[in-house]
Amino acid sequence: MARHFLATWLSTGLAISTALCLVVPSAVSAQNAEPILIGVSAAFTGGSAAMGLSARQGIEIAAKEINAKGGVLGRPLKLVERDDEGKNEVGVQVAQELIDKERVVATVGFVNTGVALAAQRFYEDARIPVMSCATTGTMVTRQFLPPDYEHNYVFRNGLYDSLQAGKMVEEAVERRKFTRLAILADSTNYGQLGRADLESALSAKGVVPVAVEKFNIKDIDMTAQLLRAKQAGAEAILTYGIGPELAQIANGMAKLGWKVPLIGSNPMGMTSFVEIAGPNAEGARMVQSFIPDASTPRRRAFLEAFRTDYNLERIGNPPSAAQCYDAFYLLAAALAQARSTDGGKIREALESLEQPVEGVIGTYRKPFTAGNHDAFDPSYALIGEVRGGVIVSAHESDRPR
Repeated sequence: MARHFLATWLSTGLAISTALCLVVPSAVSAQNAEPILIGVSAAFTGGSAAMGLSARQGIEIAAKEINAKGGVLGRPLKLVERDDEGKNEVGVQVAQELIDKERVVATVGFVNTGVALAAQRFYEDARIPVMSCATTGTMVTRQFLPPDYEHNYVFRNGLYDSLQAGKMVEEAVERRKFTRLAILADSTNYGQLGRADLESALSAKGVVPVAVEKFNIKDIDMTAQLLRAKQAGAEAILTYGIGPELAQIANGMAKLGWKVPLIGSNPMGMTSFVEIAGPNAEGARMVQSFIPDASTPRRRAFLEAFRTDYNLERIGNPPSAAQCYDAFYLLAAALAQARSTDGGKIREALESLEQPVEGVIGTYRKPFTAGNHDAFDPSYALIGEVRGGVIVSAHESDRPR
């Protein structure tokens, strides 16, 4: 269901207080209480660092705000942060450490689909909730479904690939009337799962891509792939990759003197794409869940926190930051409702949140159920566009109200 941008900063505080502060005696007593340990696992280094660092910053801002109001259950929330480097094997080690050594009651994060699929099985076995807030693989929340598993401990507050692919195809085929489309996707799990979702979404519209090309992480020359797409008569290019390589696509098109629209998934909104591609990024469009603007008091405060806490005028990957900020508030609301740090009770609370939770993306009203652990639906997917070196709304109808 659609979420609405209705609450002011004061009403936001009231909505969240209903879920949190009823069980918080005072900020002073919370500071002296034993902290509740929450894991944070994401790529803080490597090619996905822009997403991972933005995710961590969004989580840190949320935790700081909640602790300033007294924490949850009369206790402060303490983050235990680990860099999974965007590598599956490191993500597995991090999960085991957070569970067995740090004794976290839940973990928020993950930006790489492959890392999430490899690591979250340990949380499932330990019956500890995971709030994935920047991964996009459609399978992330469907890895542990009944009847094979009694309960699913993996939740997501973010855009997933089949949703993004559908929005990209809607933009290309329905809005812009292109019928000859090429797909360029990287060779990772992320890129190839996204490519499959794109082909499926195109097939549903009766469209077969004229070219499907692959590239590797750190590739800097896309000439061969672009020439094949051009020779096939592509009217636009749909991409699935991350910022640096997507920038090389834009730069390669400029070198060839070939200008057709670029339409990408969320990482095309990374600062690395805009900075490396420079003027060649202009006009590129991508799926986003959050486009930075001060349209509500809550968003204004969120953006101001990035300036004051991190000295950042531009967030590395705004959707990752916003999705993870909101995800942390959802987890905090579940802790308060459960009145417990038991994993099973937190999971049950997430599946039946009683009070609305106001975030920077929107207001969440019963975002999860026992059968659906994805908070987002198609109404969360917006189309951004690079204009003047910044990401803005491509369509007036996408602007928050």
